[in-house]
Amino acid sequence: MAIIRWILGRLILLIDALTSPKGVTRPADEQSKLDKQTARLALYQFKACPFCVKVRRFLKQHSLTIETRDAKGNPLFRDELLKGGGEIKVPCLRIEDEQGEIKWMYESTEIMKYLEQQYLQPQS
Repeated sequence: MAIIRWILGRLILLIDALTSPKGVTRPADEQSKLDKQTARLALYQFKACPFCVKVRRFLKQHSLTIETRDAKGNPLFRDELLKGGGEIKVPCLRIEDEQGEIKWMYESTEIMKYLEQQYLQPQS
């Protein structure tokens, strides 16, 4: 079973690499402002997880600069995810607000919806 998972993981990564989306091009000042807004975010993920790939592709497609943390390959990130989020489940978005409060958001669809609402839609 582990061999099948390994093969499927490599296949997912290959397909992702071959079909990687192009990012949005924004004026430099606009991209810089967006990068500052997303600097307090971190995505805990496993490299070959299909749901993590889905979120990473969304980030690339929309040119969102968010730190990715490999919770499978790095024990420190794995411990942070378990202690902060309460479980080893990916993808998980760590959101730190301006007051330093931290929220943990699981589920790829919810993460993408949150990012779209917070950073991609015009703010009124």
